[in-house]
Amino acid sequence: MPQLILFNKPYGVLCQFTDRGTEGSTRPTLSAFIDTPDVYPAGRLDLDSEGLLLLTDDGRLQSRIADPKFKTAKTYLAQLEGDVTDDALEALRSGVRLKDGTTRPAEAERIPAPDLWSRNPPIRFRKNIPDGWIRLTIREGRNRQVRRMTAAVGHPTLRLVRWSIGDWSLDGIAPGEWRSLDV
Repeated sequence: MPQLILFNKPYGVLCQFTDRGTEGSTRPTLSAFIDTPDVYPAGRLDLDSEGLLLLTDDGRLQSRIADPKFKTAKTYLAQLEGDVTDDALEALRSGVRLKDGTTRPAEAERIPAPDLWSRNPPIRFRKNIPDGWIRLTIREGRNRQVRRMTAAVGHPTLRLVRWSIGDWSLDGIAPGEWRSLDV
């Protein structure tokens, strides 16, 4: 039976088991948190993003989760710079023109600041620049897509947490912790 691991990736952790970066690099990797053999990430999260990362020992399941042709919904909680405007939300819902083409329409809504764990390092606070939170659901997976989309509509991302992928969510999983499921 295929195994699926739901991992709450902390900020600053690489989505791989070894650091192939510069010699002597000490960036934390998945191996600092997950000791289960023969599981591999189904998709990626940037070094500066947090939240749900799925890992599996089944190649077909991995492909089904990560391949954009299956249009698996990925929901993010994003703290954005500035007061998020209705025009910005509508642009996200319609699809945003990026250098590599227009994105598919997303689900986007303004939300109150969620009750999340503290981030280390914390988000820089600017007294003269407000921020706001949105919930954004996309069904594709371009490189740094959410950050590029929010910047394109005038609200750069300050903090990005992937909350769910398909039916799987972070509910009850603290940063750096994981839960295993048989699928």
